[in-house]
Formats: sequence, C-alpha cells, structure tokens
Amino acid sequence: MTLLPLALGIDFGTSGVRAAVVNPQRHLCWEYRQGYPDLPAPDGWRKALFALLRELPPAVAQQIGRLAIDGTSGTVVLCDRSGAALAPPLLYNHPCRDSLAAIQALAPAHSPAASATSSLAKLVWWQQTLPPSRWQQAAYLLHQADWLSAQIHGQWGVSDYHNSLKLGYDVGSLDYPAWMLGQPWSPVLPRVLAPGAVVGEVTAAIAQRFGLSPQCQVVAGTTDSIAAFLASGACRPGDGVTSLGSTLVIKLLSEQRVDASEYGIYSHRLGHHWLVGGASNTGGAVLEKFFSRAMLTTLSQRIDRSTPPGVDYYPLVQPGERFPINNPDLAPRLTPRPDDDVAFLHGLLLGIARIEKRGYDLLAQLGASPLQQIYTSGGGAANETWRQLRASLMPVPIKNAASKEAAVGSAYLALGQQA
Repeated sequence: MTLLPLALGIDFGTSGVRAAVVNPQRHLCWEYRQGYPDLPAPDGWRKALFALLRELPPAVAQQIGRLAIDGTSGTVVLCDRSGAALAPPLLYNHPCRDSLAAIQALAPAHSPAASATSSLAKLVWWQQTLPPSRWQQAAYLLHQADWLSAQIHGQWGVSDYHNSLKLGYDVGSLDYPAWMLGQPWSPVLPRVLAPGAVVGEVTAAIAQRFGLSPQCQVVAGTTDSIAAFLASGACRPGDGVTSLGSTLVIKLLSEQRVDASEYGIYSHRLGHHWLVGGASNTGGAVLEKFFSRAMLTTLSQRIDRSTPPGVDYYPLVQPGERFPINNPDLAPRLTPRPDDDVAFLHGLLLGIARIEKRGYDLLAQLGASPLQQIYTSGGGAANETWRQLRASLMPVPIKNAASKEAAVGSAYLALGQQA
C-alpha cells in the first residue's frame, strides 16, 4: 500500500464549514471555507460536506491519506440503521430540562452528562417523547462529527471519546459506566474509539465521486473546541486556549483532572494530560445580534480602554448559561444600554472578557494546573481591542494561536497527533 502524505481536516463549527489540508511537516497545503446551505439539518450538513469535497483540487485529493471531521460538542442526531434521522437534530445549546432528573438519578456527582444540554439529556428526551413506533426504529445516537464521518466511511454507530464525554462515556476507564447499561436508551449508544483512531477507508462510491484515493482512511474525530486547541500551538500544562467564536470556550491543559458539573466544567483526556474547561453561551453571537461585522471592526477601533463603560453586562443571546455558571434559566444582562454604540460595544466586550477571567479563575480554584499563558483562536482573535481588554484583566500573556482554524487541528489529528 502506497503511503499517501496529506491529511484533511474538516471543521463543522457554529458559523460554517472549513477545511484544511496539511503535509507531514504540518505546512498548510490547501484551505477552504463556506457557509451552511439553506437546508434543514442534517441534510444541510451532508450537502455542505459534499460541496466541500467537490472543491478539492484533484492533485490534492489523490494525495490525502487520512481525514478527520470535528463538530460542535453536544449536537446530536438519532438515526435508524441506515443512518437516516428519525427527528430533527438537537443542537449543542438546546436544553432538555425535562430529562435531566432521570439522568441525575442515575449519574454520579460531577458527571458531564448531568447537564440539560448534554448529549445524554437529548437522548433520554427522545426516548421519553418520541412515539413508540418511531423510537423502536432508533439504532444509533450520533454526534454531528460521527454522522458526517459515516457519510464517508459508511460505518454507522461509531463515535470518539471527545464527543462522547457528555454522553456519559468514562474517559478514565475508557468504557461506558455501569449506570448507563441496561437503560431503555442503552442499545443506541455508539461504539467509542480514541480520537484519531482509524475507523475505515472511504467507501468506493465516495472515492470515485470526489477523486479521493480508495486507500484514504477516515479517523475518529473530535469536537470543534478541541480541534481549535490542537491547532493553537498550546502543548504544556498551564497553556490555555480561549476560542472566541459564536460562543466562548476555554480549555486548559492540566496535569490534574477536574470535573465539576455544577459549574459546567469537565475534563477531556488528551494524551497523558487532561484538557479542562467549559463552554459559555456568551461570545460573538451576542455581538452580531447588535452589530454587523463591519460595524464591530469600526466601533472597536474607537473604544477608549482607559474609560470604563460604567455597565456590568452578562452578554447572552437568550436565557441559559453553561459555564462558568451552569444555569439553563440564567437571564441575559444587557441593560442599561448607552445611547453611544461605542460605549455599548465596550460594555459587551468587557462583559465577555470578565466571563473568560471568571472561568480561568474557577479552574484554578478547583485544582487545575496554574495558568501560564493563553492562546486565542476563533474569529474574535482578530479584534485587537478585545485582546487588550482581556489582557487588562488576565495576569498572564495572551497571544494569538499558531492557527485559528479548528480544521487545521482536525488535520493534525488525522496526521496522528496524540489526542
């Protein structure tokens, strides 16, 4: 078998789809991005995936030896044996409060699954609410990255332990815990592999359709935030990565595992260390609710950082927060609104920065490795005013990630980076 040198990473984030091809030296060979089509998920996801694969230059496509897909953590779809969705997917921030009591009665304290937005909460909600005839067709609970990967390798029912953490999978023992077995929803739990483990080769139909080599292997994927971490350059305990995308996600590489579901904190296994952190519902989506991207750029440049805005915001698009406050009913705090848009944006940016600081402070209080430096990824990393506001609050250096694209991190995962 000829060794094909290139790796393809595909990122299905909250705002669009991105791809990156890297060589064994981690040099970027090709990249691409597009928005989501105006089509309901999951069919819209598949259309976006195939549209992206069609854009691969033929000479590049033939040299891709491995590919990996990341998706938004906690976005899930319930499928039948053919992979067809039995209900519309539930997105990462969709709360299923009615199923939470049933999970909390089973799960141990601090389980990442014991959250209204967890993958397991959504699975239990489907089991409780779908008509029995529909539930009987259910064969697999799949995360966004799992479902999309299966479109390429054809093996349904496979996940990875990054995506499956909030499903209840135990990343310490690398197995489903006993409390998850024998439940009405247990038969649809996916088989879980290590991120980066080979699932299988692309199907013959996919290889022919998109000019990929039949030898191209699809590996188990990861979440968009972990892919962003892998792309950042962070590699030592104490390195933190803040992803400023539609939402705010912080990850800290730690020698100690920290799990505290009451704060929305959980730990992913990453090599011999732990990736500790959480995801807040604050972030760029709040900013874009009030301002266009062009306005954000212009107004940010007019902010006077030496003059406090005089407001204390907790910026959210809608009620509900996951971290550092885990409260599905937490109301946004966006008043009073100044007449001056510059002052209003100043208050929003500072509010998000305070949430970031509160998150890192909480990780330290709970025993994670001390924060040494922060890498910034996501679209918000380009906003220099925002970086300076954050730097005024944080006691450590803040630098831009080596790559801000989660797709690059997924490409590194496909190359074989330990995850």
